[in-house]
Amino acid sequence: MQGPGLLVLLLAAIAFIVVMTARVRLHPFIVLLLASLGVGLISGLPAQQVISSMTGGFGSTLSSIGIVIAAGTIIGFIMEKSGAAMVMANSILKLVGEDRSALAMAFTGGVVSVPVFCDSGFVILSPLNRTMAARSKQSLSVFAIALSMGLYSTHVFVPPTPGPIAGAGTIGADLGSVILWGLIVSIPTILAGYWFAKRYGSKIYIDPAPHVVEESKEKREIKQYPSVVKSFAPIVVPVVLIALKSLADYPSRPLGTGALQAFFSFIGNPNIALLIGVFLAFLTVPKITKEVLGDWVGVGLASAGSIILITGAGGALGQVIRDTPIASYLSSSLSGLQFGIFVPFLLSAALKTAQGSSTVAIITTAGIIAPLLEALGLASGLGPTLTVLAIGAGSMTVSHANDSYFWVVAQFSDMEVSQAYRLQTLASLVCGLVGIVVISILYFIFV
Repeated sequence: MQGPGLLVLLLAAIAFIVVMTARVRLHPFIVLLLASLGVGLISGLPAQQVISSMTGGFGSTLSSIGIVIAAGTIIGFIMEKSGAAMVMANSILKLVGEDRSALAMAFTGGVVSVPVFCDSGFVILSPLNRTMAARSKQSLSVFAIALSMGLYSTHVFVPPTPGPIAGAGTIGADLGSVILWGLIVSIPTILAGYWFAKRYGSKIYIDPAPHVVEESKEKREIKQYPSVVKSFAPIVVPVVLIALKSLADYPSRPLGTGALQAFFSFIGNPNIALLIGVFLAFLTVPKITKEVLGDWVGVGLASAGSIILITGAGGALGQVIRDTPIASYLSSSLSGLQFGIFVPFLLSAALKTAQGSSTVAIITTAGIIAPLLEALGLASGLGPTLTVLAIGAGSMTVSHANDSYFWVVAQFSDMEVSQAYRLQTLASLVCGLVGIVVISILYFIFV
């Protein structure tokens, strides 16, 4: 197959992925493998080469980020169970103050969602959210959307959340760079969510139900929480170590080329840094028992397993695309394109809107875009990092009825479905658009 037929084949593969995951509800792992087979065979690759490309892409992808995803998921689960996530939330509230409680909840969500999935984070912080809404005598909808978008922003932009980790690994972006620029992009996105919550959320009044708040408060007082230092350490320490590795490996070698540089390059490797984070997470538990060491870790690994397999399947699809004439054809066709950063955003947004999962949208889009970086003008410098972030912005555009997070926010905030569409869905659209605007500005400045 040659020429425009290759582009039609790629579009058909994307349509197949959307239909099979969104309509048929076939698991993304199977869908991505079937898409890999279809693209390889129909494009004219020999059958044995298709298999070789699939297994090679699967293995190489998991070799770079499999351990990182598993460790990050374990950290998040332990912090959720130990109460460390709640300690982080209360610490931020004390720092910001109750007078700016809605803004505080937005940034609390931003911090908590770095280790914890956004839907789990919303459940954890929901009692605190109700308390703050009741104290400030505001509608629960304001706090719900501020918190929801705060959680959502770092969920799609900042590792070690599995989606951005998988995206960075597939694209080949430096993880420290993704963390740094992901944090930068997430700030205006969180502020956009807060603005939407105050501007439009306040028009829909939802009673925060104080009697429920008090019951939850009493339950929280019974629990023995870890200290602030212990609570933040599993997140802050790995992020700092990864950042130091990026600094140590910088071409100008600011830390030299001796033992110091080698040490930080080793300890800041994402696999090592996240493994250190796991053991720091153990310290947030009052008593380390067999249940913590075995059962809790096991549940975290079970949650990570599906993500790891989907990521590997996305890598398989990406490798097949690389080995077909599709990449070279698109490279010549798109060589004059000046707005390449919008391509991953639009593809990710289409996949997100169609099938609901932000993580699946990130992984799938990364697998498709990775072979096309050169054609899109995103292969060098800050290009791979901004590509990962553009995919992340698309993956939050938009959250609606096929997204489990949509229902978590609606149910835990006493929203009717029509209200959730007016609040959660529109807010995610605003935040996604703000995210890609910020990323495109960075693109025109640095790429």
